[in-house]
Amino acid sequence: MAKQQTIKKEVSLKGVGLHTGNEVTLTFKPAPVNSGYSFVRMDLEDKPIIEADAAYVVSTQRSTNLEKDGVSIHTSEHVLAACVGLEIDNLIIELTASEPPIMDGSSKFFVKALEEAGVVEQECEREEYVVTEVIRYFHEQSGSEIIVMPSEDYQVTAMVDFGTKVLGTQNATLQKLSDFKEELADARTFSFLHELETLLENGLIKGGDLNNAIVYVDKEISPDTMEKLRIAFKKDNISVKPNGILDNLTLHYSNEAARHKLLDVIGDLALVGTRIRGKVIANKPGHFVNTQFAKKLSKIIKAEKRNNVPKYDLEQVPLMDVNEIMRILPHRPPFILVDKIIKLTDSLVVGVKNVTMNEPFFVGHFPGKPVMPGVLQVEAMAQTGGILALKSVPDPENYLTFFMKIDNVKFKRQVVPGDTLIFKLELLAPIRRGICQMQGYAYANGKLVTEAILMAQIVKQK
Repeated sequence: MAKQQTIKKEVSLKGVGLHTGNEVTLTFKPAPVNSGYSFVRMDLEDKPIIEADAAYVVSTQRSTNLEKDGVSIHTSEHVLAACVGLEIDNLIIELTASEPPIMDGSSKFFVKALEEAGVVEQECEREEYVVTEVIRYFHEQSGSEIIVMPSEDYQVTAMVDFGTKVLGTQNATLQKLSDFKEELADARTFSFLHELETLLENGLIKGGDLNNAIVYVDKEISPDTMEKLRIAFKKDNISVKPNGILDNLTLHYSNEAARHKLLDVIGDLALVGTRIRGKVIANKPGHFVNTQFAKKLSKIIKAEKRNNVPKYDLEQVPLMDVNEIMRILPHRPPFILVDKIIKLTDSLVVGVKNVTMNEPFFVGHFPGKPVMPGVLQVEAMAQTGGILALKSVPDPENYLTFFMKIDNVKFKRQVVPGDTLIFKLELLAPIRRGICQMQGYAYANGKLVTEAILMAQIVKQK
């Protein structure tokens, strides 16, 4: 499985926001594993952080805008598309205003800056949501639809039809993320003339000029409108080219509009917060339908993650049996509560406990209706987590793990004799200075029975 990635060093670029017109400096900085993308408003007191999360979407009028605790980020999609396109998993995006610089209306300059900073592998494996069935979102009012279906890679197709002669129907497809830089990064944002007039009248696109937005002329331009556009864009002369766009700009592709819509889809779906392995097909996409789909997919992923029972072969030879476990852990019968380890990586461990009527705690715990004590379920989870924690040291038999804190413990279902408990624990952050924090889940009969966040300290024995 691939490792997570961030950048080697920080890098900055300056410009103006498309809609606000504010001067802004954007700085990309490396971020720790499992942190995802986050925006930091450096111009505000306490430098508030807004994570790139679909739950924070508050407006999709002409761009995707986030808000958390009253703090806003405007036009997040072009920056996020560049992060996804370069397969960067964790990144801090500092801003000195609410909106990233529009640059030329594409993701090209963000890609260039991130490549200058250098992409580097991190310690933990990349989390990926593997699509196993078709997931669909349909917006009846607009007729827009997005689906994702099973595929070996993350692929995206966008189909656009604005019902105008000048633009017509366009399609664009990204077969693999490694093609993003060459095929999508320089596809610029666009607008129709009738939209442009409305935006100007409402005081928007203050940072726009003919170098960062394609303007498709879908109506007759009156001399009065032409003069307003000339003033707004600070040009001596403005005219319409034979291909139906305002002058001083040459299309990069005949289907540049569709490519930019595809870029927007990638940037908006970054708000899901998890790498997707599946094929996305977006028909008439827009920021509203994109982010509604992102919210739906995010909820599905979170629910499946909570209830995803690790699958294993009962006949397979375990990575560690109970004797090997006891060579690492100090626990002994009757207090060794994990029977075998069936999966172990740098960031995840899966253990198994067969619950039988012979357990000593059943003698006195609800003798007439034997139920495994919840605290012992947590203890068994902790012992499994201890195996993961001690994997970080070269001689685990010389160390102990002492649990310091247990948070968010929830008991969902009873565990009774005959159940097979499966424990899955994942690191929430890299182990530093011997401190290990893990999210733990326990499953039985195909359902979640217990969950908790555990923090432990690894201590060397004297």
